[in-house]
Amino acid sequence: MARIAGGTIPSEKQVETALTYIYGVGPKFAKSILAAAKVEPTTRVKDLTEAEEQRIREVIDADYNVEGDLQRQVTNNIKRLKDVNAYRGLRHKAGLPVHGQRTRTNARTRKGRAIAVGGTQKKAASKT
Repeated sequence: MARIAGGTIPSEKQVETALTYIYGVGPKFAKSILAAAKVEPTTRVKDLTEAEEQRIREVIDADYNVEGDLQRQVTNNIKRLKDVNAYRGLRHKAGLPVHGQRTRTNARTRKGRAIAVGGTQKKAASKT
């Protein structure tokens, strides 16, 4: 397991796939990082030389915002939206979908488990 940019990447996978385990690096960025570092994308992480690992680290540190810094930036952006009471900030506060999705049905991931409203429980028998 190699450590690159504060994240641990699996050693058995190809470098191109393994880089996507770093927060903020997807398939497109992984390709461009490897191209800039001049590393073959199909080599396994365990087979990388120390020099190749160092080149990858340098490219990521110089050109990309990843891991903790990126998470902090995203959190600050959401906090800013909440502070200025933007519509998107209000949606974040309320725990509702932010990007215009429907909420009459679906949106369960964002809203949480459905709460049943009246009429679903049987009434207790009254004593007469």
